[in-house]
Amino acid sequence: METTDVGTYAMVALTIGLLVFIWRMRMRNIADSQDDPAVAGQDILDGAAINPEQFDEPDDAALDEMQELLENAAESQGLTYEE
Repeated sequence: METTDVGTYAMVALTIGLLVFIWRMRMRNIADSQDDPAVAGQDILDGAAINPEQFDEPDDAALDEMQELLENAAESQGLTYEE
């Protein structure tokens, strides 16, 4: 058996294995969606900022970074950014 034959068999086996895995995952997802369909807005998102007041007034570093981003964006469009 040549090396190319071994490689071909390995690739075929890997492809079949991945197809079986994808098929099983698909079937599980279909079963989960039939039990309890996902509807936008029904899920509870937990990601609120711990201290949202920190975003009310930006610090100097954030303002400098925003200025740099605006200058780079204007430059990429062939414009000049002035304060």
